[in-house]
Amino acid sequence: MANSKGGKRSVLLLCGDYMEDYEAMVPFQALLAFGVSVDAACPGKKSGDVCPTAVHQSTGHQTYSETRGHNFALNATFDEIDPTKYDGLVIPGGRAPEYLAMNDSVIDLVRKFSNSGKTIASICHGQLILAAADVVKGRKCTAYPPVKPVLIAAGASWIEPETMAACVVDGNIITGATYEGHPEFIRLFLKALGGTITGSDKRILFLCGVSFCFQNLLE
Repeated sequence: MANSKGGKRSVLLLCGDYMEDYEAMVPFQALLAFGVSVDAACPGKKSGDVCPTAVHQSTGHQTYSETRGHNFALNATFDEIDPTKYDGLVIPGGRAPEYLAMNDSVIDLVRKFSNSGKTIASICHGQLILAAADVVKGRKCTAYPPVKPVLIAAGASWIEPETMAACVVDGNIITGATYEGHPEFIRLFLKALGGTITGSDKRILFLCGVSFCFQNLLE
């Protein structure tokens, strides 16, 4: 369980078309489960619209395969976003940051979060947006390895990820290499929001089964 002495926290999830599915959905659901209010918004879209996602899986040699994810439903309208009402910002990776990094409204939004000292958690390719917003100069950062040249050019102190689960904290900025590091990435973000996580002796049961189609193949 997560508890915060400052009351319920509210964060913004910066979405875009073909953001990485796991890097959007897992933080979104996990933060909600921990009692954090999460608004998901995308430039040019309003609450109720959707962002198609993509699932990225490593294939070695610093590359990956991409398959279709799902339609991620937004619950906030980007043009109505007020950064002062949020305690933190989460930026998923995937292909979305490639175009979001060239969006002036996105850059302005990220700078406002940074200038106010609010926590920014960015993962995978999301650091392209941090670099474009010029908020990583002199900061220790990690990311998916191909993003390294961009972060170095932006003045960041690059931390080579020993594994794809690597996470780095420098001040109010939390960066992660990939969704493989979600447990630590989310823990660090909750900690930055003033939350504490305690264990529980509760146990749950997952009821599983073989899908009908796969069962037919087995037969």
